[in-house]
Amino acid sequence: MTSRRERERHDAAFTAFVAAHQVLLRRIAYAVCGDWNRAEDVLQTALAKLYVSWSRVHRTGTELAYVRRIIVNADVDDRRRPWRRERPGLDGHDPAAPAGIGPDERADLFAAVRALPTLQRRVVVLRHWLGLSVKETAAELRIAEGTVKSQSSRALATLRAQITGNRVG
Repeated sequence: MTSRRERERHDAAFTAFVAAHQVLLRRIAYAVCGDWNRAEDVLQTALAKLYVSWSRVHRTGTELAYVRRIIVNADVDDRRRPWRRERPGLDGHDPAAPAGIGPDERADLFAAVRALPTLQRRVVVLRHWLGLSVKETAAELRIAEGTVKSQSSRALATLRAQITGNRVG
């Protein structure tokens, strides 16, 4: 059994991690899910699972990778549940746009990304938004590197076509 001090240190380290990374993790969850309500649910599940495994994960220094994988897996699990067919009630919730991209372009880009098939959307988020390598993306999604490349290529072609108004064909 752990001492009270160890639990307090455990909780303080976990709380500090969540405070430092909450915005990033929420955006990752949104990018994976394509829906703010589902992203909040998936992130909540991911943080609960991370808390349970915190001592082991924190000791190895793989907190971000671990929670990203949980977010992806929780999204997969959530989509398999029958109650998933409910429609969210809050559309259009979007954080402030980063400098360099206008609100209209950002909205168009997110709409195009949300319209991608699930695997393509996950690959785009991990590869191009988070900047993971092909190998890291394949490991995160538990798919072959070739699948990452092909899904990325298809997704980017679809996004280019949607943004420029051309058809994919």
